[in-house]
Amino acid sequence: MAEMLARTGDDSPPMERTAFVHKSSEPPPIEKIGALRWMRQNLFSSPFNSALSLVTLGLVVYWGAGFIKWGILDAVWYTPDHEVCRAAAGACWAVIAEKHRPMLFGVYPYAEHWRLIIALVVYLSTVTATLTPYCWKRSILIPLWTVSLAVTGVMLWGGVFGLTYVDSAQWGGLPLTMVLFTGTVVIGFPIAILLALGRRSQLPAVKAVSVTLIESMRGVPLITILFVAVNVFPLFLPEGLEIDKMLRVVVGMAIFFACYQAEVIRGGLQAIPRGQYEAAEALGLGYWRMMVKIILPQALRICLPGIVNHIIAALKNTSFVLIIGLFDILTATTAVMQDPLWRRFFVEAYLFVAAVYFIFCFALSKYSQRVEQWLNEGRRF
Repeated sequence: MAEMLARTGDDSPPMERTAFVHKSSEPPPIEKIGALRWMRQNLFSSPFNSALSLVTLGLVVYWGAGFIKWGILDAVWYTPDHEVCRAAAGACWAVIAEKHRPMLFGVYPYAEHWRLIIALVVYLSTVTATLTPYCWKRSILIPLWTVSLAVTGVMLWGGVFGLTYVDSAQWGGLPLTMVLFTGTVVIGFPIAILLALGRRSQLPAVKAVSVTLIESMRGVPLITILFVAVNVFPLFLPEGLEIDKMLRVVVGMAIFFACYQAEVIRGGLQAIPRGQYEAAEALGLGYWRMMVKIILPQALRICLPGIVNHIIAALKNTSFVLIIGLFDILTATTAVMQDPLWRRFFVEAYLFVAAVYFIFCFALSKYSQRVEQWLNEGRRF
């Protein structure tokens, strides 16, 4: 023991030295409750943050208690008599039960609403299946979407199998919102990729066309695009040639969406190191194979949050079709609320529409986070 102390240069007694070593090796205290640690770090980390957190909590409790009293405790949930709602002190959710069909389906023939329900179920089921990794195969996606589009088209248009024909001008409500949103994204996203590649192209003509289209579309509001697609574009068509109004609207919204999305994708392309291009060229890959196999997958992964942000914006932009006479779910609700018997309960109706938009937008946001987790598995940071 003396020799060991001499080598270490420590003249303290063995017991004291042992106690000192044991004390220094103790792990730092760790809070057992993660919620308390999170609150201390994020809500009460300083006097100012603590005061702000308490004020915010007080406002949430105050407003939340008022909303619970108005929207739940004193609310009328179902009644066909509007006078009962007028006499109530709380919300009148009965207006949704009374007016839900014209709100959800617009001016579509009342007796044919069952077709829209089938179309929505098929559409939402197909989208849900498409978002699962198991279905990310051509052998599954192509037949799935072919059957889905065929069934949806037959249900919406009719004219076959004994179904009454319904012109696209009579489509409305939630199905119209879904048609506009799907057409905007499906048509616009490939165009956005081509525009992003064209803007970074070394060919002057291709780059000039891409830059001109992107900047011109981003320089005007969506309302202008819709007005041109509906009222101005037909003036340039030959006499006797007519393009469906719905198709013109979808294409106009898709091009508008593509120009904004192209800039997001271009940002992802610029973030790819030059070494990736050089490595692909060293392997003898051509331009398109290099982009499809190496560059674009990395770029899309980098800019995924921005892509989803514009997709969510495209869903909400479908409400702009009210200026051209199409009855999406928001416009249909506005029209329904002109009924003098139920007009005073417009807040409840618009809260219902807001909840529908929130459900779809929140689902897209959470799904994008899940996709980011899938893409980041196995990566080093």
